[in-house]
Amino acid sequence: MPVIYHPTPIGFARIEDEANLICSVTVTEIAGEDATEPSPAVLTAARQLDEYFAGKRLVFDFAFRQKGSDFQQGVWEHLCAIPYGKTISYAQLSKRMNNPLAIRAIASANGKNNLWIIVPCHRVIGSDGSLTGYAGGLWRKQWLLEHEAHVQGVGQISLF
Repeated sequence: MPVIYHPTPIGFARIEDEANLICSVTVTEIAGEDATEPSPAVLTAARQLDEYFAGKRLVFDFAFRQKGSDFQQGVWEHLCAIPYGKTISYAQLSKRMNNPLAIRAIASANGKNNLWIIVPCHRVIGSDGSLTGYAGGLWRKQWLLEHEAHVQGVGQISLF
């Protein structure tokens, strides 16, 4: 599995490829050692992340897939439908999924997302507008939301 550590404004993106599909993008404080020669898929993901951080890319279009249950896949699919620069609450997300009682299960699936930024779990906030848990730390979540608001020219993230 090709793995690289790619520098970003919020740390080093650990980008992993399995069978020419990106299966993981997480961010760490310290770069690890690249496991192998980068694959074309990993290089494409790194380039698109650079474009995202430069404010030139709003949607990722490289091939990706992560392992998860059917329910998790459904949550991640709904996360991908949240537009750039917008946020949604867990309660709103559960209603969109026609499963209003599944807020905790949706939050759990959100937390198991291994494709940070690509599957934009950072765009899910609390019903009161507060930032809620983010595997990369709340400061990264806030940074990503502020970055998207700045690129959109709105200064503040709006609800979807």
